[in-house]
Amino acid sequence: MNIPNILTLARIVFIPLLVVLFYLPFSWSMPVAAGLFALASVTDWLDGYLARRWNQSTPFGAFLDPVADKLMVAVALALLIERFDTLILTLPALVIIGREIVISALREWMAEMGKRGMVAVSWVGKLKTTLQMVAILVLLAFPPGHEIALLGVVVLYAAAALTLWSMAQYLKAAWPHLSRSM
Repeated sequence: MNIPNILTLARIVFIPLLVVLFYLPFSWSMPVAAGLFALASVTDWLDGYLARRWNQSTPFGAFLDPVADKLMVAVALALLIERFDTLILTLPALVIIGREIVISALREWMAEMGKRGMVAVSWVGKLKTTLQMVAILVLLAFPPGHEIALLGVVVLYAAAALTLWSMAQYLKAAWPHLSRSM
């Protein structure tokens, strides 16, 4: 067990805390939930940075890091779907969640074929992740109807657009292998 792996595990521990904070009936609970999500987002970057910098990458970390990221984002988006209760937010949230499932399955399948590098994270994927983290943070911090929450929805749509673009890139890269196995 090393510090990058501990940071990854912390993100998983943060998930039930995020849910509890989300439902607490206090005026401070949503800003604190947003702060917890921000902390989780920072640990997402920090664990990878430290693992590379300190040469502490492990198979356990390589497995758990994307799982922790996807769980945190999916849970936060599910909470926001309930909170906003509108198609305007539900649509991009479901696009993002659906893409994560598809790309996770694609990466697993490509890894089994020894071609995982063909679906490695791209700059579009990194930008998508940054935008979705910012959008979720804003949407957790501000209630529906607030002007800043509207900005969060716009950023979430930008993240969803990049989500579709990056998914298309990954599927295009994998298509020769996918089409051969049909």
